[in-house]
Amino acid sequence: MIKGILDIFGAVILLLLLSPFLLVVIILILIFERDHPFFLQERIGREKQPFTIIKLRTMKNGKITQLGSILRKTGIDELPQLLNIIKRDMSFVGPRPLTLGDVERLEWDTDFHQKRWPVRPGIVGLAQLSPVCHKKMSWFYDQLYLERQSLILDFKILMAAVMIPFTGKSFVKKRIHGKEKV
Repeated sequence: MIKGILDIFGAVILLLLLSPFLLVVIILILIFERDHPFFLQERIGREKQPFTIIKLRTMKNGKITQLGSILRKTGIDELPQLLNIIKRDMSFVGPRPLTLGDVERLEWDTDFHQKRWPVRPGIVGLAQLSPVCHKKMSWFYDQLYLERQSLILDFKILMAAVMIPFTGKSFVKKRIHGKEKV
């Protein structure tokens, strides 16, 4: 309950504060990419309910654009997901929402994997801060988060994620791996 209220309050405040910056980025995407600035995709959320995730467009014709590369490295492409938090589709922290294809590819649609689905997915989670990208590691970190979730752990994960636009994802991942006690 508290987490949900903090999520909505934080998302509204951040959206208000970041609106001018987001507007500039949206205009840059329109100018340089000559395409719709938003990427919409169906993802699987809490209790396996589908929802539409909102991100800034970073690809064109199947390739990451030059501007898209910067947006991805800094995590700026994720900012429109604040709207997903306000809509209660997502939380700031939690396992990342997957596409149905991802769930099937990872084979996370079995009874064993049902424990992943009772929480709202997050913009960032422990698995995204891990330097290793592998389905077993992602599952491990998602389960570790679910077992130990707390406002303090969420705060630590958020603080690490806040550093991403300033230092880049790889810097944060290197600093957290092996040093973060969860």
